Amino acid sequence: MTPKRAQEIRNAFTSFFGERGHAVLPSASLIPRDPTVLFTVAGMVPFKPYFLGEEASPHPRAVTVQKCVRAGGKHNDLDEIGRTRRHLTFFEMLGNFSFGDYFKTEAIDWAWEFVTEGLGFDPDRLWITVHLSDDEAAEIWRDVAGVSPDRIQRMDEDNYWRMADTGPCGPCSEIFFDKGPEFGPDGGPAHGGDERFLEFWNLVFMQFDQRPDGQVPLPKPSIDTGAGLERILTLIQGVESVFDIDEMAELVGEASAVTGVKLGAAEHSDVTLRILAEHARTMTFLISDGVFPSNEDRGYVLRRIMRRAIRRAYMLGVTEVVTPKLVDKVVDIMGPDYPDIAANHSFVRDVVAREEEGFRTTLAQGSQILDDAIDRLGEDEALPGDLAFLLHDTYGFPVEVTEETARERGVAVDRAAFDQHMEGQRSRAREDFDARHATAADVSSYAALVAEHGPTEFIGRDFDTTEAVVLALTDDGIVLDRTPFYAEAGGQVGDTGTITSPTGRAEVSDTTYVVPDLHLHHVTAIDGQITVGQTVIAAIDADRRAAIRRNHTATHLLHWALKETLGDHVKQQGSLVADDRLRFDFTHFEALTHEQIAEIERLANADILDNPATRNYETSMAEATEAGAIAFFGDKYGDRVRVLEAGPHSIELCGGTHVRALGDIGPVKIISEGSIGANIRRIEAVSGTRPVEMLTEREEVLAQAAERLGVPVEQLLAGADKRMAEIKSLRADLAELRKAASSDQSGDLAQEAVDGVVVAAVDGLDRGQLRDLAIATRDRPGVNAVILGAAPEGGGAALVAAVAADCNLNAGELIAEAAATIGGGGGRDAKLAIAGGRDPSRLAEALDQVRAAAGIGG
Repeated sequence: MTPKRAQEIRNAFTSFFGERGHAVLPSASLIPRDPTVLFTVAGMVPFKPYFLGEEASPHPRAVTVQKCVRAGGKHNDLDEIGRTRRHLTFFEMLGNFSFGDYFKTEAIDWAWEFVTEGLGFDPDRLWITVHLSDDEAAEIWRDVAGVSPDRIQRMDEDNYWRMADTGPCGPCSEIFFDKGPEFGPDGGPAHGGDERFLEFWNLVFMQFDQRPDGQVPLPKPSIDTGAGLERILTLIQGVESVFDIDEMAELVGEASAVTGVKLGAAEHSDVTLRILAEHARTMTFLISDGVFPSNEDRGYVLRRIMRRAIRRAYMLGVTEVVTPKLVDKVVDIMGPDYPDIAANHSFVRDVVAREEEGFRTTLAQGSQILDDAIDRLGEDEALPGDLAFLLHDTYGFPVEVTEETARERGVAVDRAAFDQHMEGQRSRAREDFDARHATAADVSSYAALVAEHGPTEFIGRDFDTTEAVVLALTDDGIVLDRTPFYAEAGGQVGDTGTITSPTGRAEVSDTTYVVPDLHLHHVTAIDGQITVGQTVIAAIDADRRAAIRRNHTATHLLHWALKETLGDHVKQQGSLVADDRLRFDFTHFEALTHEQIAEIERLANADILDNPATRNYETSMAEATEAGAIAFFGDKYGDRVRVLEAGPHSIELCGGTHVRALGDIGPVKIISEGSIGANIRRIEAVSGTRPVEMLTEREEVLAQAAERLGVPVEQLLAGADKRMAEIKSLRADLAELRKAASSDQSGDLAQEAVDGVVVAAVDGLDRGQLRDLAIATRDRPGVNAVILGAAPEGGGAALVAAVAADCNLNAGELIAEAAATIGGGGGRDAKLAIAGGRDPSRLAEALDQVRAAAGIGG
């Protein structure tokens, strides 16, 4: 039976190529290892190191259905979503790949077989394009696949693929479907209508290496196939729009249900329903893969996508949050083929709900400001860039959302002025960074050292001291040919120690990479003289290094324990490993509870107590990935990587230094936890002897507290509870006494009323007592208003005005001028107003102003 639905085509594609010797691999993450792209934008991206020859592929051929996102940077279709028939931010790419195994004949033959027999496309409606120079491919399409020569057309740049200006490249062949004469003129893809001839399959033949001086053949030509699932589905299901294919149509229906708006009611609401459906897939998959809404990089793109959908629903008048229900539908539809989103369902739901609830709060404020500003604009006047920047910086409106809103009302945004404000903000950030990271290093001279002598040989994993030769002395430090000193990297601080020659001795305060692979030993002082060419003894501070090792391996255990306790969404965002503490930043959306922190500590310490040996070794990236080692996006790895296996649970890429057995770490204790940004938390912890020292310090504090309470340490809580109860009782007694005293004092003050108004200064009262006395006096017979002033013991001055319900005087107005006189301000309530100020010396003057305001004289 010919597959018709999305799930059927996914299965048919992987089964077809799996039966032909391809390793059936799951989709890679949307967060790529490739630093040149923000997201995984094509099926070949996860395999780029294999095509470039940087790594050896563990499989000669592979097949995938790869999830992709194009919504930022070069690949950005976001503004077209919902308005066109084809554009998507999230899409799926079918791909079969050969890494130096088979080439054009097999690739073409299998593509034609799957398209015509597997998918059931009519061969008479298919066209093939090949590159002008690719006679070989044209012959294979004709002689092996059996395509009629009049349906094979030659094209130029459209059929040539390049990874970059240099590197792998080659011709490609594309398969097109003829939708029929009602969609445009005939003539095939090369000459006919763009809407009539739809490309849905691309075979890239990587066979050349483009060098600056020309092309040379690749030793192992490869195949990269890319076929858009959604585009194929529109053809097979006979629909015109990607929003009408089976899974997307279900999501559009869900968007209609959660908003209460029917599809077809109006064009603008139809666009909104399509945006909600499309963006629901994107946010679900991005968050599941570890992207969190934030104001930077991938998180910014995700936040922009989410806010675009939320704003659209808001503009339809939808008052309830909609994104959680849309996530539910995505998981229901696509979870069977993508188990990760099913496993992370509740977490993704929580993240989108929090983001939508937060944005809806600012959306109302920002939208009102934007609408008011647009209303005030003259004809052909653009929205000022400084206002767009205010909305971005204060109200969280991505400028693209502001532009979209303005465009819907026929108004442009002064983007140049906005960009100028943004650049000013970035410049200030850069200046701040440069000020904090300034260095006098002459990078070119250090690069010359590497070219002449090669990289520094690091032997610090095995030795604490070594003989070395001095290669250079600079204002910044000393360069050696070999060293036991670890240079700061991967969060681990640089080593300290000494460098000693026959004629001098230097104290090393830090070690860094001044250029890649070259260690620079920063020195604070040199006793005697050290010269270039001398043989020296380089020795690290071994005790400090041991403490750093303990904290570094502990960081890996805590990362595993965080994932185990909080969920797989936890991903490292940064770290600091020093001798006195460790710091670990990770993705999570809420504060950790005391119970969660205790569980994280328990898991890490349980592995430490078992005391298994660690394994720290070098291997290929492919083998490390196969072993399950965790790599971190943003980190750069070559073909050879170092792996740390820290006990039975933690295996990660890491180039730092580590203990030989987990028991060497000693106890681990988390000492703080908090937020450092949107959806990013930070823990700090200690290991080794420090937790024991902290325990001793806290025991001493407990002993002193118990002594002061007069109870044994074991009864400290009971003793504290008893004292608190006594304090509570005494406070209640004191309140009663003050109430009685206040009642007596209020009677005395009431007798001073002039025309029903009391204005007086009182002593010895705090602000709360002053308020109570004013109210008590106001409630006395014959009193309409009371204004009291005081200079509380805590400093400053205070005024309280209390006015009876049936009195025409306004409490806030009575003390407005007086509050300014004492150097402050306060409440404006008509019946009870309280003001504070800094200057008690002008209290008498202020009360005279109150008397004048009340019309009772001096």
